Amino acid sequence: MTEGTTSAAAEGADTLTRLEQEGEIAADYLEGLLDIADLDGDIDMDVEADRASVSIISDSSGRDLQKLVGRDGEVLEALQELTRLAVHRETGDRSRLMLDIAEYRAKKRTELSELGAKAAAEARSSGEPVKLDPMTPFERKVVHDAVKAAGLSSESEGEEPQRFVVVLPA
Repeated sequence: MTEGTTSAAAEGADTLTRLEQEGEIAADYLEGLLDIADLDGDIDMDVEADRASVSIISDSSGRDLQKLVGRDGEVLEALQELTRLAVHRETGDRSRLMLDIAEYRAKKRTELSELGAKAAAEARSSGEPVKLDPMTPFERKVVHDAVKAAGLSSESEGEEPQRFVVVLPA
């Protein structure tokens, strides 16, 4: 092994350790929140795409956890920001942690990937840009990834909270 390979491997291990620590801090914070709210849920931690990922899942129907998702994921977004702040308070570093509750984001990711592929197909066939409805940063990222996978490009336009994706023809 060369020195560059060794330092790259060490840096990767340090990153993984840091992200696992973020997940543990977030899990502790969310467990406390679940206790305060008297809600049942299991916490699953992972590292995906260079970010900590924490999910709250339920053995039952998950109806109680829907309260933590809110309408259109608004409560989930707020809880994610609060959890990121809790991680920041403990580590001093900005966190890009992703929170999912009752598989809301996982289902949303599938829907948005399909939307991005459909918009790409429409832009390709019409030769015209396709403008989508305003979305959250998470939603826009998923659509951008789906458009890229379809072989086209896209960009975000507008100001928050009315920022939206435009799929560009080839």
